[in-house]
Amino acid sequence: MTMEEMINHLFIAVDLRDWSRVKECFAEKLVLDYSSMNGQPAAELTAEDIIAGWKYVLPGFTCTHHQLGNMIIKAQPTEAAVFCYGTASHYLEHEKGNVWIVVGSYDFNLKMVQEEWKITKMKFNYKYQDGNKELPALALEKATKAQH
Repeated sequence: MTMEEMINHLFIAVDLRDWSRVKECFAEKLVLDYSSMNGQPAAELTAEDIIAGWKYVLPGFTCTHHQLGNMIIKAQPTEAAVFCYGTASHYLEHEKGNVWIVVGSYDFNLKMVQEEWKITKMKFNYKYQDGNKELPALALEKATKAQH
């Protein structure tokens, strides 16, 4: 699988809630950085830690749709850096609006592990959000209720 395919597979798997497939995209440990959006510093996490966090909120949305584009790839034989634009649409029926959209770009680092590209760093570069900004809290509440 190419680097581009690996990144595309990650977001398709997230939208499908195919957590085992998400795990296959990540190295055992990786740096996750959403600091530009949420103010929390970048952290080195296990794939399981990241998936546990995503599983905690994303199923609260009826569906999500991640769209990537404008990939720029700088590759060496065993390491690569990939830049791309990203838009994430989150849908949940609500009287104040059904959609919350986040727009930005990503910087990925990948490394060849056992003849397969794995993501070792994922940094989101926040640009803007639009739509119903109450939906993340509502989705979290809905997902939490479903888990109990």
